[in-house]
Amino acid sequence: MKKYLILYKPFLLFLGKFLLTYLVLTFVYENYLSQFDTKKYETDGFTQLVANQTKDLMLFFNFDANITPNTKEPAINLFYNQRHMARIIEGCNGLSVIILFVSFVVAFSGKTKATILFIVGGSILIHILNVFRIALLSILLYYFPAREHILHGVLFPLFIYGVVFMLWIIWVNKFSKYATKTIKS
Repeated sequence: MKKYLILYKPFLLFLGKFLLTYLVLTFVYENYLSQFDTKKYETDGFTQLVANQTKDLMLFFNFDANITPNTKEPAINLFYNQRHMARIIEGCNGLSVIILFVSFVVAFSGKTKATILFIVGGSILIHILNVFRIALLSILLYYFPAREHILHGVLFPLFIYGVVFMLWIIWVNKFSKYATKTIKS
């Protein structure tokens, strides 16, 4: 047994750090969400921020956009050309993706300053790309409503998780402790 623990120590340390970080951040996030009364259709502040930024982005590019609170669920309705195009719910705000991203970076941590900077920079990038994703998805659904499944269910999740995966590759190969060990070898 001891032989296996020694043999798999790097993997077990990675797994332990990943799970601990993921569970702690998820716990904090769930506590944050519990402040909002979903029975009264209250939408959390970060989801409202994402909805506002999506609307502002669309308006910046001269697209007719508006948002209103949803009266039947905790969500923000996004309108494009006065047509309801999206319901921005808690799952759309990107925080779950950011938690996953941060957990992986911490699990493959590098120098403290580099780790913190990469987490902050990567989280901001994911957030910005998520706002662009929602705006572009709304516009595309306006013109191609029959393609909702492929756009919302396949293409855009593939895009956002693809970006996260590329950030992980960059992190592991350029900044993590693993990268510094393999460069010296």
